[in-house]
Amino acid sequence: MTFTLPGFDLARFIRDTLDEDLGVGLDGGGKDVTSDSVIPADARFAGVMDSRDPVVVAGLPLAEAFFRHLDPEVEIEALVEDGDAVKAGTDLMRLKGNARALLTAERSALNIVQHLSGIAAMTREYVDAMDNAHCTLLDTRKTLPGLRVLEKYAVRMGGAQNHRMGLWDAAMIKDNHVAVAGSVGEAVRRARDAGVKPIICEVDRLDQIEPAIEAGAHHLLLDNMPPDVLKQAVAMVAGRTATEASGGINLDTIKAKAASGVDYCSVGRLTQSAPAADVGLDFTPL
Repeated sequence: MTFTLPGFDLARFIRDTLDEDLGVGLDGGGKDVTSDSVIPADARFAGVMDSRDPVVVAGLPLAEAFFRHLDPEVEIEALVEDGDAVKAGTDLMRLKGNARALLTAERSALNIVQHLSGIAAMTREYVDAMDNAHCTLLDTRKTLPGLRVLEKYAVRMGGAQNHRMGLWDAAMIKDNHVAVAGSVGEAVRRARDAGVKPIICEVDRLDQIEPAIEAGAHHLLLDNMPPDVLKQAVAMVAGRTATEASGGINLDTIKAKAASGVDYCSVGRLTQSAPAADVGLDFTPL
């Protein structure tokens, strides 16, 4: 199973995560004291990773990488793929290998699958609640430090699209930028004159729409507008630039906001506070 993402160093992530758990570099660290003292060095385990809840799977290739890092000869059979929606009780992966290695890697492997699958499952829930083929669900930059690339990958597995990956790939003009520049139009002009593309501009009033478009905004973020105001905003834009509903969007409101005619709805909660999926791993001695 291969796993590559732009800007993500898989080998470093696996190594750093395991080093943290093992206490590498700390006084007395560098080993799994429980497994090393209780489990014979040549003992072997068989294991099954399964989902205890209905879930959208994400992170299985990472789990495999954790196990292979400690036991290159481990036998792994992935039974589903990332992005699959599975029922409670579904087996996700079977593995056989060195018992110490499997136990040492277990928590890191489960943590990442639980976290990413939780994001993917919540994302799918929002896509289903939106129920609109003409509107696309987006994530935000509200991610855990160091995990953004993986969390945004999980969002894609859930059926949504990524917005900005960071501060570098698009301008996002918000109220603080406008306060310094003096107006929405001036803030957009400054970004345009600097050669920045694309330019996303947040507006929270209808009278800010025309100045933003005239100055060269490529995408309008319509902030905290109710569905009736969103409809007015979409009519004013008249297809001249992309429109996005943001703020106050939850499972109860997303369908109405998407039905306003916007191109996108963005939800920070997808990565900010998705609960971990209940995924377990049971071992038996061989």
